[in-house]
Amino acid sequence: MEIKNRKLFRLTRFVLLRLPAVFRFLALFRKPAKRLLLIKTDAIGDYIIFRNFIQVLKQSEKYRDYQIDLLGNKLWSELTETYDKQYLNETYFITPNSYYEAPLKTFKQGWTLFRNRYEVVLQPTYTRVFITDGFAGLTAAKQIVGYQSNNEGIVPRYKNKTDKFYTQLLQLPAESYFEFNRNVCFFEAVLCTKIYLKAPNIQTNAGIKNGIAILPGAGAFKRGWEGEKFLELINRLRKETNEQIYLIGGPGEVKHGDFLMQNLPTGSVENRINKTTLPELINTIANSALLIANETSVIHMAVATQTPSVCILGGGHFERFAPYPTGTPNAPVCVYEKLPCYYCNWLCIYKTESHEPFPCISAVSLENVWQAILPLLPDNTN
Repeated sequence: MEIKNRKLFRLTRFVLLRLPAVFRFLALFRKPAKRLLLIKTDAIGDYIIFRNFIQVLKQSEKYRDYQIDLLGNKLWSELTETYDKQYLNETYFITPNSYYEAPLKTFKQGWTLFRNRYEVVLQPTYTRVFITDGFAGLTAAKQIVGYQSNNEGIVPRYKNKTDKFYTQLLQLPAESYFEFNRNVCFFEAVLCTKIYLKAPNIQTNAGIKNGIAILPGAGAFKRGWEGEKFLELINRLRKETNEQIYLIGGPGEVKHGDFLMQNLPTGSVENRINKTTLPELINTIANSALLIANETSVIHMAVATQTPSVCILGGGHFERFAPYPTGTPNAPVCVYEKLPCYYCNWLCIYKTESHEPFPCISAVSLENVWQAILPLLPDNTN
């Protein structure tokens, strides 16, 4: 988190660290409702990997009679409304980083959660952050369960205090590094039952799959493959297949898309970047014969909609989000050049220019990506 106004942050910090004790005292004089809060405020891909567990929770013997609420991220609110609304009672969508310098807004949100009289609060995200730890504490719920976590998302001096908000902190088994498996472990521990989900799944009305979708961005510029390589790749695809090629993505991909469109023949590629809602983006991927992308949320959307995909992969979160474990249905084909510095959480040890991707990304060759794509191309070549 980047703090610009230290005075406002100190007030917010007071709300997050001091008021939970006051709320816990007040909670002694109330009866908890049969109500559960899920806290999940990370990125779009994280939600795709997580969302099937909402249904598991709602249909479980332990919590089937509970009202289940969700504190989520505005980024993916459309996905919840489209696919998961039937399992939820109330939903609260926030922009987490906007709260750190907004003490009154933080208090109001915390008070709203406190008034709901939650009996149980679950925060299944392994990489906890300060703001959501604070909201968990402000609920003053009878049970608050999360992961022991690390300090990737929260500094030790705050985590040492917010750990005390939890009534149970789960230890992550060493063999459960992959993010989807972390969710499995969490809900198996909470529900005391075996969960047999192997991969994310989204039910769509997809028909015959055709067309090749390409997402040329990566959220953070330095995590994405060079535009020149995507350009050459598209030119090869145009020669090799008759399939329609279309660019997909959101606001973060606009510049990437503009570069490609300016350097491709008019009409050769359809640009759908920043022209679809998230549910429409999922339908686009579900109806595609192939997806090619950097490691972003769309790779998980492809897995969830049974669409073949090729993922250009760096080393920052290697094996946490991709590659998928061996044997996973509809797993993406990942292309990477493994370096000794992998698993760095994107804290790159190399000095690079602002216009250059991280070395683990730039090391991925066009030829290797092309060889991964060839077996997946629809059989309608020229």
